[in-house]
Amino acid sequence: MKCPACGADNDKVLETRSTNSGSAMRRRRECLECGYRFTSYERVEDKPITVIKKNGNLQIFDSDKIQRSLRICTDKRNISQETLDQLISNVEEQVKIIAGPRHEITSSQIGEEILRQLSSIDAVAYVRFASVYRSFNNVEQFIAEIEKFQN
Repeated sequence: MKCPACGADNDKVLETRSTNSGSAMRRRRECLECGYRFTSYERVEDKPITVIKKNGNLQIFDSDKIQRSLRICTDKRNISQETLDQLISNVEEQVKIIAGPRHEITSSQIGEEILRQLSSIDAVAYVRFASVYRSFNNVEQFIAEIEKFQN
């Protein structure tokens, strides 16, 4: 590891611990050339999840898209930020499970998972998300979705 102060690659590890989440190793190091102390982190490099879009294009999974969509459909609803954060976390976890070892998931599977999670939180947010996700273009589609939700 190169020293950030002098650029030398001769150091020793003073202390090693795992982070609170357990997802990384934190190492305190000391440069043997200049004595500068610094911290490095060691993380597992995980293969990104690929999303297969409806048109066949591939994209890297981006949880920010889920966050933006959920913020829009829950706007002006009485849903706490904590509940929204938990919902996003649950969706991300399910995406990883569904993607499995191939690290691939369809955009439809993501949309259905978001709807499944939203259904237990807020009916209005559910219908708002469904209307965009399923591209509603008439009132009958809204009515059909509301009836399906109520059953």
